[in-house]
Amino acid sequence: MSTNVQNIEESLQLWLSNANRVVVAGIGNSLRKDDFVGVEVVKNLRKKVSKHNYLIECETIPESYIEPIIEFNPTHVLIIDAALLNLKPGSTKLIKPNDIMGIPVSTHSLPLNLFSEYITKTTGAKVALLAIQPKETDFGEGLTEELKKTVKELTNLLSRVLP
Repeated sequence: MSTNVQNIEESLQLWLSNANRVVVAGIGNSLRKDDFVGVEVVKNLRKKVSKHNYLIECETIPESYIEPIIEFNPTHVLIIDAALLNLKPGSTKLIKPNDIMGIPVSTHSLPLNLFSEYITKTTGAKVALLAIQPKETDFGEGLTEELKKTVKELTNLLSRVLP
């Protein structure tokens, strides 16, 4: 496991310390290479987490899933998305809602800070963004090797720390 993912594990465990019902929402565009990383992590979590977790492949429209998220009544909502962090490709960072505003993220219409605020106000859930530095977001399909490795590491990590 890379050092970066090990560092994220501690942050995630602390953030999830009292989690009962967690929504994991993967965001990204399948036609923009590494931008699809959030959705790939969610796809890989299928059949690896308990029924206390609701996995959503939002792609580029997380706002379309607001009602199902509210109906699930989560204690926590973890958004996974590519973001320009000025770090090595595949590096990850757990970002709290107040800090989401300044992070350039992928190709969706509703800004994630507004999405996060609305989810928090309507459900009372804690919301965080698991941001992943992409290598390439040009048009094309498939993740770069660095991001494929990160997806595998994050899938293993999340399958251990989610309730």
